[in-house]
Amino acid sequence: MTEEKEKALIVGVNIDYKEDFSKSMDELENLVNACNIEVVDRQIQNLYEVNKPLYLGKGKAEEIGIIAKELGVDVVIFNNELSHTQLRNLQKIIDCPILDRTSLILEIFSKRARTKEAKLQVEVAKLQYMLPRLVGLHSSLGRQGGASGLSNKGSGEKKLELDRRRIEEKLTELRKELEELSKDREVQRKKREESDIPLVSLVGYTNAGKSSLMNYMVDRFVKDVDKRVLEEDMLFATLETSVRKIELDDNRKFLLSDTVGFISELPHDLIKAFRSTLEEIKNADLLIEVIDYSDPSFDSQMQVTKETLEKIGAADIPVIYVYNKSELMLEKLPLVDENEIYLSIKEKRGMDELIELIIKNLYSKYVKCKMLIPFSQGSIVSYLNEHTNVIDTEYVEKGTILTVECREAQYNKYKEYVIEKVQ
Repeated sequence: MTEEKEKALIVGVNIDYKEDFSKSMDELENLVNACNIEVVDRQIQNLYEVNKPLYLGKGKAEEIGIIAKELGVDVVIFNNELSHTQLRNLQKIIDCPILDRTSLILEIFSKRARTKEAKLQVEVAKLQYMLPRLVGLHSSLGRQGGASGLSNKGSGEKKLELDRRRIEEKLTELRKELEELSKDREVQRKKREESDIPLVSLVGYTNAGKSSLMNYMVDRFVKDVDKRVLEEDMLFATLETSVRKIELDDNRKFLLSDTVGFISELPHDLIKAFRSTLEEIKNADLLIEVIDYSDPSFDSQMQVTKETLEKIGAADIPVIYVYNKSELMLEKLPLVDENEIYLSIKEKRGMDELIELIIKNLYSKYVKCKMLIPFSQGSIVSYLNEHTNVIDTEYVEKGTILTVECREAQYNKYKEYVIEKVQ
């Protein structure tokens, strides 16, 4: 027997009569579906400015209360972030649990989090969201109570019995735990930096195909099914950062990381809580932005990605733009235009060309030279064989002559052994 889905009425307030507002409501509906809730109706009000006490007009709020009752919905979900005052005032008019866009995204993150760090990050974000809204939350967030570990009354209608002090104490405790995990992550990051292996980060809107690309690279170059990441056609399938070593031909290798996707109006508290995870992006040598080219809103999604990268300090990193799902829009694939490529990850069309673009971006500044390494410095020969592209090896009386292709940092590190720079 299949479990009956909860029903939702979604509400949006279109400030300044934006023409593309329906896209935002479509995205809200996708978010609601990602929570396994069925949308049975949507209500939109056009306003020139926000009605501060209720966000929308009082008459519209009363109308929504009547519709919600008639349809027997379990929850009313707003496409806008509501203040504690608005939540409190709306709750008096709409006799039904209320969520806003932020609390909905937090609930999705709570359901998707798998690792200890992701669970802690989501919990911190949820508590930070709750803190200023304790007065207005009432039963609206009772449905989320169980996930916080602080209250689980098992009913959306029950009041959330949390006071400010308990939340602040819990936040302090959680932040300490996150700080310890963040230290471990920093140690891992430093080890990677010392290895001189470049880092490539997958970024982009949620559900654009980042995990599919990661799994393609793992299948082709790692050949270990255990290294694959979760790949599902749903929003925020990936919350944890996964890093895989990709070894190409000619001893060229790089680290590929996949992390949480972006979305418009991604809650500030989530960005703040996931900052240590998003640091992986900030430290990348190259970004691969995966775009769902079949989505009519792909251009606005790219703008969201751009703004999010700016927020985390990653706006100046070189980018390859991968227009995925292009088979749904174009007949001839792949198409390559400088650092833009139109391809299909699903049909594996354009993947060789993408790898060529990655190599071009990562290795264009590489230096080709000959080094004479004394026999007494065997560890340097081992390092160069492992971390650079060794083209030729020759043994002479004074040591080993290696013709290598290496990064500038590696060249400078062993400059004293260079006998010839090769053009």
